[in-house]
Amino acid sequence: MLLLLNLTGCGGSTESRDASVAPQVRQEKAKKFKERISVAMPLELEKKAGGAQALNTVVEENASDGQAFNTEEYSKTDENRFKVVAENPLSTFSIDVDTASYSNVRRFITDNLMPPKDAVRIEELINYFSYEYPEPKGDTPFSIYTETADCPWNRKNKLVHIGLQGKKLNYDDLKPCNLVFLIDTSGSMESADKLPLLKKSLALLLEQLDDRDRVAVVAYAGSAGLVLSSTPATKKDVILAALERLNAGGSTAGGAGIQLAYGVAKENLIADGNNRVILCTDGDFNIGPSDTGGLVRLIEEKRKDDIYLTICGFGMGNYKDSRMEEISIAGNGNYFYIDSPAEAKKVFVREMRANLFTIAKDVKIQVEFNPVKVKAYRLVGYENRKLANEDFADDKKDAGELGAGHTVTALYEIIPAGSDAKVPQAGGLKYQEVRVNESAKQTAEMMTVKLRYKPPKAEVSKLIERVVTDDDQKFDRSSGIFRFSAAVAGFGMLLRDSEFKGDMTYAGIAEIAKSSVGTDAEGDRRGFIGLVEACAVLSK
Repeated sequence: MLLLLNLTGCGGSTESRDASVAPQVRQEKAKKFKERISVAMPLELEKKAGGAQALNTVVEENASDGQAFNTEEYSKTDENRFKVVAENPLSTFSIDVDTASYSNVRRFITDNLMPPKDAVRIEELINYFSYEYPEPKGDTPFSIYTETADCPWNRKNKLVHIGLQGKKLNYDDLKPCNLVFLIDTSGSMESADKLPLLKKSLALLLEQLDDRDRVAVVAYAGSAGLVLSSTPATKKDVILAALERLNAGGSTAGGAGIQLAYGVAKENLIADGNNRVILCTDGDFNIGPSDTGGLVRLIEEKRKDDIYLTICGFGMGNYKDSRMEEISIAGNGNYFYIDSPAEAKKVFVREMRANLFTIAKDVKIQVEFNPVKVKAYRLVGYENRKLANEDFADDKKDAGELGAGHTVTALYEIIPAGSDAKVPQAGGLKYQEVRVNESAKQTAEMMTVKLRYKPPKAEVSKLIERVVTDDDQKFDRSSGIFRFSAAVAGFGMLLRDSEFKGDMTYAGIAEIAKSSVGTDAEGDRRGFIGLVEACAVLSK
């Protein structure tokens, strides 16, 4: 595993511009900056947002000792709309196991701020939580779970829940790790919620490794450098000492750091092992190959060596969420936002196997709807993961990876056939006509779920199919799995002020979540309820 560290500062950020200011001055400015931001932040964001990205430049302060800016960036996301089945019978998308959006949203709410709309990716909120799906059987790396009931935010519609459960691995059966820690040590990483928290997080990961694993450390800032060559993970004192020597300062040569990290990972490649670069940064690359498109192409080229990428985001104020999400998608990897030591423990201890050990790659889902049963449908979330229908059977098309023990959940809102709901559609065709097969009229099938995946070392995909029927189940009689995932989806729609939120309220979401909290051994679901209740106050 290769650890890449950023040793220089980010010229485009507040921190890098203030690199010459004494630490206590910068800390006082950061404190004032945080106090200035009010609950009205989303309104300001909305006024300033525009174009391909929403640039969340919220507050400016003109002072004798300089300026403070919020330069966080989130890609503009237009939520999925209803599609008429007669015109669009197929829905295709890549799975997404990232959870960065949830912990980033939590960071805003914990700071008494409503998050900007484009920071909310509903599928990442839903997938932050694990669900008690059946364990896979046989050689298939995951099981499929489906359930249908009334939609809680629009009882005239149906909600379909699709869940995947990755096969769990025994610790005695884990493949050895070749890890490279790629660490951003630029000036923007100086605050306590960045480089210091990063060091603590990686120390937790080291405790999960054994004598078969190896770790290297690469740092990047004004230039990239190898801080620690590939070292047995049992030499924890050596690795921790290398981490402790890292200090923030300079600009951010992210592209050069990524190239070096992948080079170190390839030099120490374990043929049948888990080869992975773990990039830890606030995402503010500005020296060398730094534009998002260039970085994405660089990562796409490097993934051909079967080296996976994990991205861990840190900090606030100049956080570049949009850039890190795109890089993660390109790098056969996953993306987390670490807002606290507790989140670091969740990512690197509780869910270490799921987050670091891939059991299936290029996992795609395609749903075919029966027009006799379904008038229109809407995929909840996954806006950045949609695929063209022809991509489903194209094994050259990249898609998401599933880790050991991971769960993946997707929800469809369904308008039943015969509904008088008005749904925009293209209109009639001059040269073609749509005909419904007689067999579709004779079946209870509402939709067919198709999945394609590749084993980690394979290049040819395998196909699984599952039929879904409408059991006419009332929402209140549905499983705790169904109700809790619906509550999280409803929460995301309220945060985004979705036009499809119906009559959902924060109080209603909290009530649903409380009734479906389950065992919740780690307290994640109770933490969600606390966020919902906080938003009920903040939204006023």
